[in-house]
Amino acid sequence: MNLDDFSDLIERPDGGVRRDAEERRERLTVPVGALGRLDELGEWLSAAQQSVPVKAVERPRVVLFAGDHGVAELEVSGRRAGTAHELVRAALDGASPVAVLARRFSVPVRIVDAGLDCDPELLPDAVVRHRVRRGSGRIDVEDALTAEEAEQAVRLGMLIADEEADSGTDLVVLGDLSVGGTTAASTLIAALCGTDASVVTGRGGAGIDDLAWMRKCAAIRDALRRARPVLGDQLELLAAVGGADLAAMTGFLLQSAVRRMPVVLDGVVSAACALVAQRAAFRAPDWWLAGQLSGEPAQLKALDRMALTPLLDHGVTVGGGSGALLALPLVQAAAALAAELPERATEPAADEAEQAEAAEPEGAAGVEPSRDTKPADTTA
Repeated sequence: MNLDDFSDLIERPDGGVRRDAEERRERLTVPVGALGRLDELGEWLSAAQQSVPVKAVERPRVVLFAGDHGVAELEVSGRRAGTAHELVRAALDGASPVAVLARRFSVPVRIVDAGLDCDPELLPDAVVRHRVRRGSGRIDVEDALTAEEAEQAVRLGMLIADEEADSGTDLVVLGDLSVGGTTAASTLIAALCGTDASVVTGRGGAGIDDLAWMRKCAAIRDALRRARPVLGDQLELLAAVGGADLAAMTGFLLQSAVRRMPVVLDGVVSAACALVAQRAAFRAPDWWLAGQLSGEPAQLKALDRMALTPLLDHGVTVGGGSGALLALPLVQAAAALAAELPERATEPAADEAEQAEAAEPEGAAGVEPSRDTKPADTTA
């Protein structure tokens, strides 16, 4: 498998349709610019859907890829290594932030186990049946995946994207449920952006103290030494310092762009996968929105590289798709406004007015009638 092949498969959203959407926006009763970024979102959706006016976003879905990362053994996360399945269980039980929001917004949630480090019996078969491997290697000293596992994970993501597109999903909120995932994601971003570990190291969704931050920074530094020699091959890079969940998310993003299915990115993990996907197919980011700023410096660096401006900045660091899901109502509002606001009444054209004036009968438009010039009779 060569991820560069996606470059020939992915097209940008229809530019002609977007111009039509912009022209329609100029005819609406609300002045251009008065709705701020909602105008841009509505036009982007029109181009993605190839529809003017834009269609409502009626079948969104949250898709979460789950996995454990061996680097968490170094205590670089606020959670214990190998406990990502607890995050999955909380989401399934409706007790996590993303589950609460999804319930409130009436959006279904799909969780895909790509590389959890737990017994499959702990979770439903619908979640674990696609697992690529149990956990991943410690990226500071060994590869996260074998080459075969990396390809299998990418193909898993492609399969999930096809299933969602075929089922009628019209927009995906993409996130992760992982322990140690931000360390792997930050390594990918640092490698692809050519920066140092200290520039991209954050404190993760669970929050870590200063000592854990220093351990995380050292782990990313060591992993970067292993990542830089394989920068020329995205699949090798994912195998070296990624993980099954990150490789699957990368495949999902690429295939979603092929299927013209818009995606809202959540935090640093989805941003890292998007950056890898952009490296393979430069048009792919045109199909993505950045849902929110997570506070991770690596995420900001990745979004800047892809020229994606986040929709929200509410300080939400919890991860798991929550921040991106909060942006969904904004996208739906943009679609509703673009589709349902009325257009201004058209005024008669100037040439039509002139033709109407020319058709008026003589004397009806201020023309004086002819007068008898014969002098009056003055004889007695």
